[in-house]
Amino acid sequence: MKSKIQNIFVCSNCDAQSPKWSGRCLECGAWGTLQPQLLDDKEIKKQASQKIIGAEIINLKSIKDQDIQRLQTGISEIDRVLGGGIVRGSLILLGGEPGAGKSTIVAQIANSLKNKNIIYISGEESASQVKSRMERLNCSLDNFSFVNEINVEKAIVSIKKEKPSLVIVDSIQTVYSAEVPSEPGSISQIRACAVKFLEVAKENDVSIILIGHITKDGQIAGPKSLEHIVDTVMYLESDISNNYKILRAAKNRFGSVNEMGVFEMTGEGFKEITNPSSIFIENSQENINGSVISCIMEGTRPFLVNIQALVTKTIFGYPQRKSSGFDLNRLQVLSVVLNKRAGINLTNQDVILNIVGGLKVNDPSVDLAVCLAIASSLLNKNVDNKTIVLGEVGLGGEVRNIHKLKERLLESKKLGFKRAIIPHSSLKMSGMEIIEIKNVNDLVNLVING
Repeated sequence: MKSKIQNIFVCSNCDAQSPKWSGRCLECGAWGTLQPQLLDDKEIKKQASQKIIGAEIINLKSIKDQDIQRLQTGISEIDRVLGGGIVRGSLILLGGEPGAGKSTIVAQIANSLKNKNIIYISGEESASQVKSRMERLNCSLDNFSFVNEINVEKAIVSIKKEKPSLVIVDSIQTVYSAEVPSEPGSISQIRACAVKFLEVAKENDVSIILIGHITKDGQIAGPKSLEHIVDTVMYLESDISNNYKILRAAKNRFGSVNEMGVFEMTGEGFKEITNPSSIFIENSQENINGSVISCIMEGTRPFLVNIQALVTKTIFGYPQRKSSGFDLNRLQVLSVVLNKRAGINLTNQDVILNIVGGLKVNDPSVDLAVCLAIASSLLNKNVDNKTIVLGEVGLGGEVRNIHKLKERLLESKKLGFKRAIIPHSSLKMSGMEIIEIKNVNDLVNLVING
């Protein structure tokens, strides 16, 4: 009996299979990438019937505990995000928008690793361009080696030969594998190259940093699936309105993903911000209605943030709700709670909310501060700028307790705050006046009575 020959079509961009040809791949949306392939049914059954040797079973109790070895960068903000430094043999993905400073920050990381052999692989820049940037950042060139190659197999041969401590690939979208029949930057190419870099990192105990570009929708160009291959994923975020950059960990197999580092972009590269709270609170000492100070937690670090609200009468149509740095849906919820539970009529008022400094806040502990800022602006009552406001607000108007309240109050006290408005708790803080409230109606009465 003759074997059955099946004809399928495979996308050269994402390797998706289709039983019939079409002009556009239904998986990745690329045009003209479906190519015919023959599938021999008899050959498939023959391969499946071959004897397979079972995988080795390891008893975890027999494994000796080993300390994770890390490369200390000496840059505290970066070490904090990485969980204490770069783990040897790890694969790190650094993403960011064009011009965010990805190449700058990896150059500073490499320069901070004294007496370490470092290889810089780039398919985007020439050796002279890379050298010029290194000199501008005052980086020592003694330990740097440059490889101008986009073929991943050739790059890996150089890595195995030199056995460096750190490898920087700028960028993963430019390299390609000769074993994959598609163009550089495609999903299949990026995935294959990342897997090859992962293998060489684990086998040779070499730390590798891959730079990935971000598309307009905020995703890593090409595959989102690349994130599950690497050990650590970091994003370098920036705000057009200022020169501050925020480094966040979206994934970290060797540390927390809640940590973040804050930097200032200068002419000589990134500069650490040792007291990040100072850039997220207003420097003015004047009391302004609608301005309230609160505190959020990013990992183990407390940040003081300035929340500003502006409430004005609606001129035409439905009342508007606008927010910058705060979830708009959450603002809608808090506005309804204030209207229903505290008697604050916002049905004919526009509410505009802003988080000073361009920081994006997702911590529910600022709910009470948002409510106070809205009430303060509507009633034209000032809030003392030495007062910290903390608490989560429920749909019933109740003020709920928050985690790490003591750490937030200690940070506030250190920065000179004299009074704290918090949910009901047994916490005592010497040198600071504590005002406990149970619901948003008590908060409004506090604003009216001063």
